[in-house]
Amino acid sequence: MLLIYNRPGFVDELSEEERTALFGEVDEIMRELREAGELVGGEALAHPSHTRTVRMGDGAPAVTDGPFLESKEVFAGYVAVDCSAERAAEIAARWPDVRYGGAMEIRPFMGESGTEM
Repeated sequence: MLLIYNRPGFVDELSEEERTALFGEVDEIMRELREAGELVGGEALAHPSHTRTVRMGDGAPAVTDGPFLESKEVFAGYVAVDCSAERAAEIAARWPDVRYGGAMEIRPFMGESGTEM
């Protein structure tokens, strides 16, 4: 799985031309993954202001608004692919968010046996 992290609001700082180019690059990568049969799925996530977090507090789960993690980046979405780790790294290196201060985390799915823990 390729986990997409980016800086909130960075797209708003781009010109219309830059935004169009960025989304065009994402569309092109996704098209290539579909055509190669490597795409398993993926979704962008809503703005962090719509986030709720559940943590233990005073012996009971407490729900709060927002992610409230001190970070310059937020988890913005994911792309699940069926390919080698090397190929996943190639895809992540092409992801345009990375050029704008974001990051892509490459994490394998855990098998049913859970031996990857």
